[in-house]
Amino acid sequence: MKAIVLREHGGNEKLRLENGFPDPVAGRGDVVLRVRASSLNYHDVFTRRGMPGITLPLPIIIGLDVAGEIAALGEGVTGWRIGDRVVVDPINRVEGGLVGETTHGGLAELCRVPSHQLIALPDEIGFAEAAALPVAYGTARRMMVAIGQIQAGEKVLILGASGGVGVCCVQLAKLAGAQVIACAGTEEKAERLRAIGADHIIRYTEQDFAKEVFQRFGKPARSRHAAVPGGVDVVVNFTGGDTWVKSLRCLRVGGRLLTCGATAGFNPAEDLRYIWTYELQIRGSNGWEREDLHQLLALVRDKRLDVLIDRQWPLEQGAQALAALEQRQVIGKVVVV
Repeated sequence: MKAIVLREHGGNEKLRLENGFPDPVAGRGDVVLRVRASSLNYHDVFTRRGMPGITLPLPIIIGLDVAGEIAALGEGVTGWRIGDRVVVDPINRVEGGLVGETTHGGLAELCRVPSHQLIALPDEIGFAEAAALPVAYGTARRMMVAIGQIQAGEKVLILGASGGVGVCCVQLAKLAGAQVIACAGTEEKAERLRAIGADHIIRYTEQDFAKEVFQRFGKPARSRHAAVPGGVDVVVNFTGGDTWVKSLRCLRVGGRLLTCGATAGFNPAEDLRYIWTYELQIRGSNGWEREDLHQLLALVRDKRLDVLIDRQWPLEQGAQALAALEQRQVIGKVVVV
């Protein structure tokens, strides 16, 4: 089969298209999928580069998110038929492991997964839309709903709003009735974010986002009893790096900072004074639960949630697709079909 294969860690040139990679064979409890779409995530960039302290089996086919049709059933598989349309929960919640990291992923014509990781795909949802959901949208839903508990009327500042996680955060905050302040690097990204519900845009390449928050919503007051508390109720920050302390400064007393990653650096400068003085809550969110994926499919099916896809790339250009994501040249999700 054709596949984008990583045989050693490094730059994007380490991803190679191979035309004769061995076809997967369904073992007991497994299915083989004919891949129709696979979306890329920043996690795939980390897999390609290599992650300190984590040894991955090489060669590996990247691509955590997979949607397609069942092409073969292994012994003992029940409840599924050849041709069923499915999307994969990338986390193996029984044996452990992650599709596209510990087992071969979606940048291939075929992909083997345990049948317990399958979720039925409604006919109303396309393969590309489905493949865009699990990692990014699933992570966003858990962070915003289960962990963040976003409420109607709250002011929510979202950094990295134009990425796969960010565009879902914008929409989920709006569905909750919040007022959304989205950070964008370009006017094109700003327009797309307005189109999906952002109430305010901060062009962080031209404006200091913390100063813009102070100017538009007031500087946070230290008193819990201030008539005008200033600041925002929630900051969504999965970039880390030099945005971390600025994010703390934007929060009102009792405000919440939500994080699910650190694409710009996991070891930022810290200022504990803001945390105790303003009684801030730092809430971490790790991945998603199966229920998040079911709820997302229902929202997309009912047209309450848009799946924002920047571009669909052919399998042969899978490496170029990952490069576009790594260089932040995209709005929403990158999908390989």
